[in-house]
Amino acid sequence: MLGTLSGCQLFERKHNAGVAVELNGNYIYQSTLDSLTMGLEEEDSVRVAQQYITQWAKDILFYEKAKAYSNADIESLVEDYRRSLYAQAYEHYLVERRMPKTVMDSTIQEVYAAMPERFKLEETILKGIILIIPSGAPQDKKLRTWLNKLEDKDELSPETMDEVEKYAYQYADGYEIFTDRWLTASEVLAQVPLDRTTFENQLRQNKQIEVNDSTKTYLLQVLSKHMRGEQMPIDYAKPSIEQIILNQRQVEFLQKERMRLYDEAIQSGKIKINRE
Repeated sequence: MLGTLSGCQLFERKHNAGVAVELNGNYIYQSTLDSLTMGLEEEDSVRVAQQYITQWAKDILFYEKAKAYSNADIESLVEDYRRSLYAQAYEHYLVERRMPKTVMDSTIQEVYAAMPERFKLEETILKGIILIIPSGAPQDKKLRTWLNKLEDKDELSPETMDEVEKYAYQYADGYEIFTDRWLTASEVLAQVPLDRTTFENQLRQNKQIEVNDSTKTYLLQVLSKHMRGEQMPIDYAKPSIEQIILNQRQVEFLQKERMRLYDEAIQSGKIKINRE
């Protein structure tokens, strides 16, 4: 028959297992202290370890004192919170692993058509080209000619775009070609020195906006635009529509999963309902 361990023997066993500090069944392992003090001088190492131990002990002692004064209401809240955390974690797992994420284009179009008021632009958006060139840059007239060609055609000419990109690479202080994506007015105005009112007014009347200062010329060639208050183009609204659809799908998916678990519990006899 094995004898009982003395307090000294018990602490020695825990110490051998890597326990550095013990307080009412809570432990700090030596590996934790080693990771906190790695690379520190001995004096700093002792100080950091002691600060950590002191704060750790204070937190545990305060929690245990508070727990002694707790009541059933607090325990109930703690249990509710625990259940909520587990449920949220499981919901996240189910949604990530089992819920379909693909949204058909036809579904997006249906939502877009059914909810036009929901997809109004809060800010003007546009596609185009921004060029920042030094004042007096060579062949700037040719650049304007190429930009005008882009403006006059319904489809972008690869040859003309190639000329613009070559010019930008060779002479521009900065440029952005956003012919395949929408930028907001704020994003454009971060690069072109115009106030918003002037910009919006010019944008309504022109497809090419030019601003000059003492050293630079800012050229904005607008290829497509939608003003604030207009309905979003569907390609711009698409991410928002997809999120709406996925949110609704998630609600329905989790409701079905909860009902499935309930039905299984009823059928297996886990839930027993006594009716008088």
